[in-house]
Amino acid sequence: MNKRVAIVGLGHSGFGTTSPDLSYREMIFEAATRCYEDAGGIHPQSIDSFVASSEDFMEGISIADEYVPDQLGAVLKPVHSIAGDSLQGLASAMMQIKTGQQNIVAASSFSKVSNLSNHEHLISYATDPAYIRPFNENPYFIAGLEMNRYLHETGTTREQCAAVVVKNKYNALNNPGAVYAAKVELEDITTAPYLSAPLGIFDMSGHLDGSIVILLASEDKAWELTDKPIWINGIGWATDTPNLDSRLEGLGSARYAKLAAEKAYRMAGITNPFHEIDFAEIDDTFSYKELQHLEALNICGPGEAGQLLELGCFAPGGDFPVNVSGGSLGCGYLHEANGLQRVAETVRQLRKEAGKRQLPEAETGLAFAWRGVPTATGAAVVLSTRP
Repeated sequence: MNKRVAIVGLGHSGFGTTSPDLSYREMIFEAATRCYEDAGGIHPQSIDSFVASSEDFMEGISIADEYVPDQLGAVLKPVHSIAGDSLQGLASAMMQIKTGQQNIVAASSFSKVSNLSNHEHLISYATDPAYIRPFNENPYFIAGLEMNRYLHETGTTREQCAAVVVKNKYNALNNPGAVYAAKVELEDITTAPYLSAPLGIFDMSGHLDGSIVILLASEDKAWELTDKPIWINGIGWATDTPNLDSRLEGLGSARYAKLAAEKAYRMAGITNPFHEIDFAEIDDTFSYKELQHLEALNICGPGEAGQLLELGCFAPGGDFPVNVSGGSLGCGYLHEANGLQRVAETVRQLRKEAGKRQLPEAETGLAFAWRGVPTATGAAVVLSTRP
């Protein structure tokens, strides 16, 4: 169980608000082809196992992973399906290598949300059938409740949340793969109509179609496939109750993020993440979530994230850059593939392949994903150029 594991290849396809010219099978095939080429041109028959992160509930068909093996080149190979965020799928791939049973494992996920005629109705169906669904409300009222409680408990302001949107959309201008990049002002965000007060319509990430495939390898195989492996030094995940009335720390905090990060930091030997990690790509499905997650991840204390944001700490040139890629607010939200999107951006920074958004001294990065409303599930991973 002490085998070191590295990311040796990545590829993506799609990244658009709609993709009428591509089926999700074609997107997965394109992403896999690019990933395998990135890993020295490895043939899929040389890959020992495959992990597919998808949720039948989101796809509208049962056993959605039946359609995965052909596109990944995984015919007659083990395919492990994860009904959760793809960062949890990355953890599964890593554990398979850690056991010593596998040496090379591919992790994949995709989003084809443009196929859904009403995504909000689907989320509503995932809420509690006895206490939440009968309200017949837009399910994002849950995010509005959480945001309201978070602002109340921490003293964070509405303007500080809006500043997250301004920062991330502006950062996305340097990312050619970002769909929602823009130069906006605080007033544009704070005066927009409410989605669910105090959450405005621009405080929520826009939907995105796309597919991501990432290849993992044991240490021996990693050096055979690439001269720039990115090491997984720590990983953790956790789930709090989805029931709004019984979360131990209430609606104002992200306990799942705290627990996941504690596990990842312990595995990576990190005691002071603000000083030992160079940057972070973390979930910003909603503007307040970036600030809430920063505090839960122990990057700063309760109520401090908004203040540090205003001081420029989380800007690309700040002490702790956050979502230099633009995050989901700037790039778009990939649903179950969102975790791998955060990982892919972290890997690009560590491999010095981030173009205009490249950070000069990035050696250790943190990626964090939240599975979204109505869940309380998160996963964190610490990646580094050094094992």
